[in-house]
Amino acid sequence: MQDFKGRTVIVTGATGHLGQATARAFAARGASLALVARDPAGLAEARQRLGVETDVATFAVDLLQPPAVSAMVDQVIARFGGLHALVNLAGGFAMGPAVHDTTDQDWELMMDLNMHTPLNCVRAAIPRFLEAGAGRIVNVSARAAIQGSGHMAPYCVAKAAVITLTESLADELRHTGITVNCVLPGTLDTPPNRAAMPDANHDTWVSLDALADVILFLASDAARAITGASIPVYGRS
Repeated sequence: MQDFKGRTVIVTGATGHLGQATARAFAARGASLALVARDPAGLAEARQRLGVETDVATFAVDLLQPPAVSAMVDQVIARFGGLHALVNLAGGFAMGPAVHDTTDQDWELMMDLNMHTPLNCVRAAIPRFLEAGAGRIVNVSARAAIQGSGHMAPYCVAKAAVITLTESLADELRHTGITVNCVLPGTLDTPPNRAAMPDANHDTWVSLDALADVILFLASDAARAITGASIPVYGRS
């Protein structure tokens, strides 16, 4: 089991199902947590649901606003005295029309939610990691990034961009003590997915706790020799 005592971790998308599961896993292993999302009320609820004794602060931020993201990273470091890992979980999914019927807004929404949010976060955090001489960045792509599907093109392309962003950052930072990796989940076992696919075999899906375990591994010292990797987490689907 990884030990994160004395380490500060930013978790974006902290009000979502994966964000809450990942925050619980980090907290159970002693991490100090900066929970980040847009909704202050949702953050307060997520903080309350942690149910463990750990040092936690919440930050309501629009991750599409680079100045606000930079200010948040500075506030996290001022609050906790340092930053050791950035876990970019904020994102979103939407089905859509066929490619020839998509609008600019269809593409912009998926790119904003899935690519621009981690981009803004890494641009704010990397200078501080460079100052410290170490850091861990974990991004979330998707299985759909490597196998496009009809009526999902904007989502697939945005998640593919996350892989390329991860690889490019890892190459740039390979001699700095900073690692950058991403996970490629299959279908996650969440209440919304169960509601959308009630007849599917949910036992084959990826549990949130299982995916959180992979994320924690990549954020830990045990993964210090891994960078630029895209880790498939497909369950049995």
